Amino acid sequence: MHVEHLLQLESLDLGLLWGDERLLSREISGVTATDLEDPARFLQRGEVVLSGLVWWDPADDPAKVDRFVSALQSAGAAALLAGEETHGGVPDVLVDACRARQVTLISVPAQTSFRAVTDAVYLRQWGDLSRRPTDHYALPENVRNELSALVGGGAGPDTLLDRAFAHLGTPAAYLLSSTGRTLARTASAPPLTARQGARCLRRSTGATLRVEAEGSPYAARHLHLPDIAGAPPRVLHELADVLARHRQGTARDEEAARLRARALVSLMESPASDGGSLGPALSVCGLPGRGPYEVVAARLGGDEDAGTAADALAEALHHGSRPFAVAALDGGEAVAVVQGDAGPQALSALWPVLHACHPGAALHGGAGAAVRDPEGLRAGLVQARYALAAAGTEAPSAARFTSMDDLTGLRALLAGLPRDVREVYSSRALGPLLDGKDASRRTLLETLEVFLAHSGSWARTAEALHLHVNTVHYRVGRIELLTGRDLSRLDHRLDLQAALLCR
Repeated sequence: MHVEHLLQLESLDLGLLWGDERLLSREISGVTATDLEDPARFLQRGEVVLSGLVWWDPADDPAKVDRFVSALQSAGAAALLAGEETHGGVPDVLVDACRARQVTLISVPAQTSFRAVTDAVYLRQWGDLSRRPTDHYALPENVRNELSALVGGGAGPDTLLDRAFAHLGTPAAYLLSSTGRTLARTASAPPLTARQGARCLRRSTGATLRVEAEGSPYAARHLHLPDIAGAPPRVLHELADVLARHRQGTARDEEAARLRARALVSLMESPASDGGSLGPALSVCGLPGRGPYEVVAARLGGDEDAGTAADALAEALHHGSRPFAVAALDGGEAVAVVQGDAGPQALSALWPVLHACHPGAALHGGAGAAVRDPEGLRAGLVQARYALAAAGTEAPSAARFTSMDDLTGLRALLAGLPRDVREVYSSRALGPLLDGKDASRRTLLETLEVFLAHSGSWARTAEALHLHVNTVHYRVGRIELLTGRDLSRLDHRLDLQAALLCR
């Protein structure tokens, strides 16, 4: 279905406010309704975005509108469908911003519900079911009541899926996590590995409907049916609503668990804490009082909060069978304590999969070495944070996971130092060589880099720089004079090598 097809549906009475022929021919991948000021993290490429504009006030600065539209543009939204009911129309400032950002803008009159737009999209995508009696293809009232009772009683998603689809012959259906983990499946659905589940989310075959609930892209859930025959869109949407209510309940439990984990991490940070005080805190978090344990830290680049990083860390750890506790801390950091000693390799392998859930964010992670007992958790936390800092330094704008096992070289070791410490050391050690405005100093700095890279070999340095050996001797002499270092000494060479790596 393309954007222009929406405008052709007389029952919706939509109006085109801005959009050219090229944009109107864009294919629609789905629908998301949101009134967040910055919804980019919750959008999938090709979706049409429904907004009631409750986030906007006529007194707002135009920059606020531009930020909203820019978020849609960066997420690859196919169009913005703006409701007229809140403000009596679509504001001109929004039209101007959409025109500037090349985002199609369509008005939704007050008499047209967002649900009607959503149903129209999925009816078109998943087959021409609009000619069938809609009452027959909605969830029967007794099934709807039963599902509500099951949610209220704390039933699991497997039970919800089976009961919801029982009146349709229980087709194969899955509830998948953002990385493809199977959270629930109907009895007729064969098992899926996480890799297979991830492929299902990427492919256009079957039907995949995002379960709308508060949370980050890492905590998203998806209802997936490999075969959509006999599963009308209204049924899928109603079931998605049921699963969203179930998700809200589990999210409250997760938040309570994160508060307990935060108390555990606070104890780990305290030098006065010992095994006696950590033991009860571990038990409250569902962890044993005896090790081994691993500590993992994560952080997202930009303005992402700690809750999003905690969602990413939890999703990664759910792929294993080890108990864990995840805390969201002030300053955007998430920390997890994991039972057992499985090594960081599995987490490292999952990092690209997590990045695919939220490709616009730089997710960094670090793991400390395994510790034997609760007394070692403080050291494990220090190591995890050091490895996290190293991951952020080595790849500031890309997803990266680093463990203490990776810190085997001087570059990796220095990467974990605070940025201001590295900058001060580099400035003190290299001194005048860092004067980028002086061409001769830039030449000396290049010579130093090549000289150290060739282990202090005069001949190989001269060959690499296409210079006479005497010229290399002259330049090295100048470097020694300006830095106060003797490059015939190994320790002085290491000083300058470290300074170069700290830049």
